[in-house]
Amino acid sequence: MKTHARAVVIGGGVVGVSVLYHLAKIGWTDVVLVEKNELTSGSTWHAAGGVTTLNSDANVSRLQKYTFDLYRELERVTGQSCGIHHNGGIYLATTDGQMDFLRLIHSRARYLKMDTELIPVSEAKRRNVLIEESHFRGALWREDGGYVDPWLVTQAYTAAAKALGAEVYRFTEVTALRQVAEGGWDVVTDKGTIRAEHVVNAGGLWAREVGRMVGLTLPVLAMEHHYIVTEPVPELAGLEREIINTTDFSGEIYLRQEGQGVLLGTYEQDCKVWSPDVTPKDFHSQLLPDDLERIAPELERGFKHFPAAGRVGIKKVINGPFTFSPDGNPLVGPVKGLPGYWNACAVMAGFSQGGGIGLALSRWMAENDPGQDVMAMDGARYGLFATPAYTRTKVQENYRRRFRLLYPNEEMLDARPFRRTPVYDRLKAKGALFGANFGLENALWFAPPGVEPKEEPTYRRSDAFPHVRAECHAVRTAVGIYETSNYAKYEVTGRGARAWLDRVFACRIPRPGRMAIAPMLNERGRVMGDLSIACLAEDRYLIVGSGFAEAFHMRWFWLQQPPDDVFVRSACSTLTGFALSGPNARALMERLADFDVSNEAFRFFAVREGAVGLSPAIVQRCGFTGELGYEIWVTPDFQLQLYEDLLDAGADLGLAHYGGRAISSLRLEKNYGSFNRDFRPDYTPGETGLDRFVAYDKNADFTGRAAALAERGKGPAKRFVVMVVDAPHADVVGYEVVLKDGAPVGHVTSGAFGHWVGKSLAAGYVPTELAGDGEVLAIDILGQECRAVVTANALYDPDGARLRS
Repeated sequence: MKTHARAVVIGGGVVGVSVLYHLAKIGWTDVVLVEKNELTSGSTWHAAGGVTTLNSDANVSRLQKYTFDLYRELERVTGQSCGIHHNGGIYLATTDGQMDFLRLIHSRARYLKMDTELIPVSEAKRRNVLIEESHFRGALWREDGGYVDPWLVTQAYTAAAKALGAEVYRFTEVTALRQVAEGGWDVVTDKGTIRAEHVVNAGGLWAREVGRMVGLTLPVLAMEHHYIVTEPVPELAGLEREIINTTDFSGEIYLRQEGQGVLLGTYEQDCKVWSPDVTPKDFHSQLLPDDLERIAPELERGFKHFPAAGRVGIKKVINGPFTFSPDGNPLVGPVKGLPGYWNACAVMAGFSQGGGIGLALSRWMAENDPGQDVMAMDGARYGLFATPAYTRTKVQENYRRRFRLLYPNEEMLDARPFRRTPVYDRLKAKGALFGANFGLENALWFAPPGVEPKEEPTYRRSDAFPHVRAECHAVRTAVGIYETSNYAKYEVTGRGARAWLDRVFACRIPRPGRMAIAPMLNERGRVMGDLSIACLAEDRYLIVGSGFAEAFHMRWFWLQQPPDDVFVRSACSTLTGFALSGPNARALMERLADFDVSNEAFRFFAVREGAVGLSPAIVQRCGFTGELGYEIWVTPDFQLQLYEDLLDAGADLGLAHYGGRAISSLRLEKNYGSFNRDFRPDYTPGETGLDRFVAYDKNADFTGRAAALAERGKGPAKRFVVMVVDAPHADVVGYEVVLKDGAPVGHVTSGAFGHWVGKSLAAGYVPTELAGDGEVLAIDILGQECRAVVTANALYDPDGARLRS
């Protein structure tokens, strides 16, 4: 066994061998994989091997497409079979909402250049003779996908990696991971120690145990999962080809052909956690006891929807554990404070995602960048709130909801409310319906007196529509109050703070008493953040950004290596606040602030500390609605008092509460983009329009400067635009295809109804030559191609006079 390696991958399942292969392929041939038993002996060996490109995140869909295509490449380079059954997929719908989902997926697939087709149930029946047509309303067929042989795929990855110089040590148990002072890790095994620059936790069922070796409590949990294989089904005899893999949302069933029988699995409501605290060391190549009573309701529906499968006997029952994160997506990437340690775990769909994870992680390790936005898989989407108890609750919720659609206006309610600010109960009493952002409750909209704060899940305009409209009109005509505690806040202090920030951010760092919009780029010139910086003093700064990205940005700050005289701290739990927005905002502030808030004394993008009512606060003159606005930050012990003072002072000024849904509407009327929805690490300053905030000529050599200058020289290939859409039936959700003369040319990133301007609005990216004002395009919205016209200038207050008044 080697004593030194560039990287050690821990875990010999499909994800581990994929990471090994991709590291070797990228040029890291001095890499080894360590597996405590036989390859595939955890959860890989008993997997059903299904492959699909369907995912709610477009970039994850791309990686899944890459994974499926990779199997042919592995067969070519190794000469070994992966057991590929390329028979595509069918998704069956029984309700209006499910049909809308299929229409949305079809629109997204057109943008992603994936072959799909909306088909009638009769055509679905022709492609899968087992379907009982009377239970369904329609279907979606997709060309990509099928299933593979888990053992053969794993062996093909391994052979390909070995051919490139990688080594595999089976029956070698990792017993400890020790960080080396001069850099790297000692990987201690029962057969010796390997000194490695990098360690990858691809431990699968044992990912928690590997994480604990470095002091991590990973939000990952294993669930028991059943599928059955039937005796031969007569209806399958003599078919020219296998039936197509089929997903039945209402039945909560997935089904494919297995020989002359059927493999049928389910995500049952009566789900069961496996080994909640510690994974047994000696659990390898084992199954769990059958528990068919627990999945009986789902099997009954499955046999009703596919009756031929229920008329034959059960040949085999598989009940094996596999791992989930709280939202069902993998945990991939580096971890703040642990240089050289990487996660590649909680991958419940290993044969759909394993190849893409290997590709992204190998790039990340070798090039300090995954090559595309992988935020949906990044472990940094979780913070300290993801405790073991939270993980247990949310994993079970996600498991039960696996085939139950999560609508755009629907909230997952288990383990909630969890993180709450002092005003939570007050806002609830005002009729707030809450969402959760990084585990923190935040108001989405407010029900008026006598109306229950709830809405029916839908892909169309919901019953909250008139209430959000009222909130938007209150902001535009009087003044609105919004709790901003769900924003991420960071404090940067120290003698070297300005110089370090000048290197990290692409903007010009403001002087004391001023703030600035602050794009943050990676070396490729891609947008890592769209934040604001407020200078409270030469050695003290407040940075505000997207709440969900708190851990993501804290890790990025750490990777930028603050010097010893710079201190970076998350203030997410130590600062709470409110935004005031609207033409009456100054009149309200004049009644409470102990300083002059006139336009002359406190200009747009000013910041200062002072008292607001009884409370000491940081006050910024800014906002995200396009109106005269202020953001007021206080420590949690002052938040209730500040709230009461604001309500009292604004009672005769038309003060109204507004929530996140109203912000989505108001910001699009101003052509504002939002980080993670519209601005992500896939896009550049020129593409997003954030280039107007980049100080290309400043003295500091900021991260991404060379790439940003190169882009400025040649111009961006595409641009962020807002479009006015003729869509009477629904507003966009995200990633719908944008068309020109019937051909896909771009995609949607976000949208909402503009309640003040009375128009449906969609934001997205189109080629630069199609980004001009008045350009006529179309968007496929739930199966209807809707006229969409680019509006280069904001529909509301295009000159920004109200912001600066």
